[in-house]
Amino acid sequence: MSAREAILVPGGQFGPTAPLLMYAGDAAERRGAEVTRVWWDDYDRPLTLRPKERGPWVLEQVQRAVPSFDAPETLLIGKSLGSHAATLTADHHLPAIWLTPVLTSDWVVRALRRATAPFLLVGGTADPLWNSTLAHDLTDHVLEIDGADHGLYVPGPLAASTAVLGQVATATEDFLDKIVWP
Repeated sequence: MSAREAILVPGGQFGPTAPLLMYAGDAAERRGAEVTRVWWDDYDRPLTLRPKERGPWVLEQVQRAVPSFDAPETLLIGKSLGSHAATLTADHHLPAIWLTPVLTSDWVVRALRRATAPFLLVGGTADPLWNSTLAHDLTDHVLEIDGADHGLYVPGPLAASTAVLGQVATATEDFLDKIVWP
């Protein structure tokens, strides 16, 4: 078993194999991490969760998939709804990468403020759940994509959005190599 583990926590509409999470997981795997992918028990449920239900529901789902954080070098990588797992990173002092985190959620922001391990925030200026000022206040590790929406799509040809995916992959690799697992 590897000393490194990366836990991928999906967003509300796509699983842990969607491109943003897939590439982040690949980056961790290329650095010797064992990758654990969290799958929601009921993929329709996230669409009906009220804001107060999101944090507890995500925690239950992640803790069911990952009963303990035994690997000495554990990293969480979450997309959107998955950023509600920030409570676990704060409680267990784990580094994290949050892709389009829900910075409008008090649950998420409180957990990020309590975090003692480094984390990377990735978001777009056209995402209503992103708050640029807050992101930069929470951490020095921020990748902000001008004009990107919640899926990190930018206006124009799809090639422009795939270029954003490349930027996120590079930021992830840099964060892993320089901060998490130097």
